[in-house]
Amino acid sequence: MRSLWRGAVVTAVALMIAFAASAATDILDDWNSVKPPPKPELKPVTLDPSATALLILDMQKGNCGVRPRCMATIPNVKRLYDAARAAGVMLWYSLNSTADLIDPGFMPREGEWVRQGGPDKFLGSNLEEKLKAKGVKTVVVCGTSFQGVGVGTGSGLAQRGYRVIVPIDCLSSEDPYNEQYAAWHMFKGGPAVVTSNSTLTRSTMVKFAK
Repeated sequence: MRSLWRGAVVTAVALMIAFAASAATDILDDWNSVKPPPKPELKPVTLDPSATALLILDMQKGNCGVRPRCMATIPNVKRLYDAARAAGVMLWYSLNSTADLIDPGFMPREGEWVRQGGPDKFLGSNLEEKLKAKGVKTVVVCGTSFQGVGVGTGSGLAQRGYRVIVPIDCLSSEDPYNEQYAAWHMFKGGPAVVTSNSTLTRSTMVKFAK
């Protein structure tokens, strides 16, 4: 009797496993049924100029110049640049050369830029050294691409304890989906250390205290 009961249990378990295997799906199977989450909440921010840095990353003619979504961000980046310069905020750029910058209206000064082509600008650069030397606590990230330098450098900042300000109208990608993914990653989808230290906003919602 006991052996019959065991046999029935084994059979039932085998059937359950077979059913689960046949019903299992992956993200490609579910792709068309996935709905985007609600829009992230944007917040106004007022920043201490003496403890803030503005990063302008990879906005070059060769990439930004051929991306309409990046070209559309130029006035917004210029708005933050002008406000940051006037307030005495630290600026830092990643570029191939100053001649490659997409717009001379927010040109770096001597010592404010480095050549660094990867998504995490801490790697192989003087960024961390510069931030520490200026006593920076909060960093505003602008550039292209959002899913590259925005997520890569933004995550690197958050994991090092910096408060990360993400003006979504100053970060662009090749297409809207990459921007949507990147914004959600920084807002809620990424690791807790990233999302808890990141604030999504717009350039018009950023002020520097006097």
